[in-house]
Amino acid sequence: MPTPVASRPPGLLAQLRALSVAQRHTLVACLLGWTLDAFDFFILVFAVKSIAEDFHTQVTDVTLAISLTLALRPVGALIFGWAADRYGRHPTLMVNIIAYSVLELASAGAPSLPVLIGLRALYGIAMGGEWGVGAALALESAPTESRGAISGILQQGYPLGYLLASILFGLFFSVLGWRGMFVVGALPAGVVLYLRAKVPESPTWRKDATKPGDLAKALRQHLPRFAYLVILMAAFNFFSHGTQDIYPTFLQKQRGLTPHEVGAVAVTYNLGAILGGLTFGPLSERIGRRRAIAGAALLALPMIPLWVLAPSPWLLAAGAFLLQVAVQGAWGIVPAHLNELSPASVRGTFPGLAYQLGNLLAAATATIQSRIADASGGNYAVALGGMTAVVAVSLATVAILGPEAKGVTFKPASLPEPGSDNPLTGSRGMFKNTPP
Repeated sequence: MPTPVASRPPGLLAQLRALSVAQRHTLVACLLGWTLDAFDFFILVFAVKSIAEDFHTQVTDVTLAISLTLALRPVGALIFGWAADRYGRHPTLMVNIIAYSVLELASAGAPSLPVLIGLRALYGIAMGGEWGVGAALALESAPTESRGAISGILQQGYPLGYLLASILFGLFFSVLGWRGMFVVGALPAGVVLYLRAKVPESPTWRKDATKPGDLAKALRQHLPRFAYLVILMAAFNFFSHGTQDIYPTFLQKQRGLTPHEVGAVAVTYNLGAILGGLTFGPLSERIGRRRAIAGAALLALPMIPLWVLAPSPWLLAAGAFLLQVAVQGAWGIVPAHLNELSPASVRGTFPGLAYQLGNLLAAATATIQSRIADASGGNYAVALGGMTAVVAVSLATVAILGPEAKGVTFKPASLPEPGSDNPLTGSRGMFKNTPP
C-alpha cells in the first residue's frame, strides 16, 4: 500500500486552542516548574563576580559551584525519575520543586564559599530531577500532533527563567545583593499549590501505575539508543552552557558593562531564545526533529562574530539575540525528541537521565572557558566564540546521524508501540534495535 501523505500540522495557536482545560493547566505547571528551576540556577551565574569579591577569591573558583550543580544533575534525574515511574509524575514533581526552592533559600545564608559550593551541589540533584519528570507529565498529557509545539513551549522555561533572573539582576541587584537574589529564588515553592489544585496525573502513567518499569532492564535492552542520546545531550549542553554561563562575566569583566547593562543585554538575548524555541518546536512537526535541530545549530555560526566582537552594547545584544534564537531553537525540540525515543515503562527516568548524563559530560564548560580566557590574557571572546563554533557543527552532525520517532503513540508500557514508529526500534536512524 502507498504511504499516506501526512497532513500539514495546524499552527501554534490552533494547537494550543485545541488543548483541554486539564492539558493547558498541565502545560502551564510544567512550564513554570522548569522556568523557576532555571531562574534559581541563573541567579548564581549572574552573581559569580560578586560572590568572588565577597569571599575574596577568583571567578574561576566560584565557577566550580556551577560545574558541580551541572555534575550532580544526573543523580537527581535518576532519583526523581525513578520516583516518577514508581509513584507518579504529579507527586514527584511537587516534591522536586519544594526541594530546589529550600536549597535555593539555604544558599542565601552560606557563610563561606565551600558551604555555598556544597549547597549548590545538592541543588544540582534537585534541578536534575525537574526536567525529566515535568517533560514526561506534559508530553504524556498532550495530543500527539501537538508535541512539537508543546515541546517548544515547555523547553522555553529555561530561557524564560534566565530572563527573569536577568530582570532581577538588572533592576534589583544593587539593592538585594547576591544573597537577597537567592532569597527571591525560593519563591517557586508556591507553584506546588497550583500543581496540587489544578493538574491531574499523566493519563499514560495512570494506566500502568501498578507496573513500574525496570530501568536496568531498559538500559540493557536499549543501550545503543541510550548511549547515543547521552552523546547528543552532551553536545546540546556544551551548546547552551557554552553560550550562556560566562557570557554575563564576559560582559562585565572584558567589556566593562554595568549590572544594569548586563541585565538589559541578557533580557534581549533571552527574548531571542524564547522566539527560537517557539519557532523551531512547531517547525519540527513539519520537517522532522533531526533536520530542525541541525538547521538551528548551524544557524548559530554566522552570528558568532556579532555576538562577541561587536563594538557597542546594543550590537552585542543584537548578536546575542540572534545567536540564542539558534541555540534555543534547537533546544525547543529536545523534550519531544527524547520522550519519543524512550521506552514507555521508564519514560519518567530514561530521557531525563540521558539529558543529565550528557549535561555531566559538559559540566565543566564554564570552568574550561574561564581557564581559556585566563590563558588568553582575559579574552573571553576567544573562549566563547571558539567553543560555540565547534559545538554547533558537532551538534548538527550528531543529530542528523541519529534516530527519530516523531509522532509515536504514547501508549502504556503494557501495550506494544505501533510498528515502524516504535521509539525503541525506530525505522529512521542508525540505532534500530531488535524489539524486546
